[in-house]
Amino acid sequence: MKLTPSNINTFNFFKLPAVFFTGVRVKSIDNTSCTVSVKHRWINQNPFKSMFWAVQGMAAELATGALVLGKIRNSGKKVSMLVTNNNASFTKKATGRIMFACKDGHLIDKALSKSIDTGEGQTFWMQALGTNKEGVVVSTFNFEWSVRVKS
Repeated sequence: MKLTPSNINTFNFFKLPAVFFTGVRVKSIDNTSCTVSVKHRWINQNPFKSMFWAVQGMAAELATGALVLGKIRNSGKKVSMLVTNNNASFTKKATGRIMFACKDGHLIDKALSKSIDTGEGQTFWMQALGTNKEGVVVSTFNFEWSVRVKS
């Protein structure tokens, strides 16, 4: 299966329903970047009438993880992937449509190659920025991914 926004969103409907039903959708993906959108709605809000931090986290993780998954599929190898660490900062109330963009696809190549060559796990950090319709950053998420070739 080729990784397209439609294929990823369909997968999420069946395998990650919380992502799908909170409105998280992949809008674009290529070799180096992925953009994920989520709109503030009743289903994903907190008591302060903004988007719940965990929904933002799901969208941000998907923006990074879809790139990792794509690189693994392109390698033709069986590779496990796992988030081993993360952190986030919130700088503005998340209302309206928030776009999470990750442009760190280039960081995956080195770690994946090294894991394939050595058989050892490798880690790397990726960042997803969440911006509102005015282009103002509302949250920044950093994820440490681990990849390891399966034996």
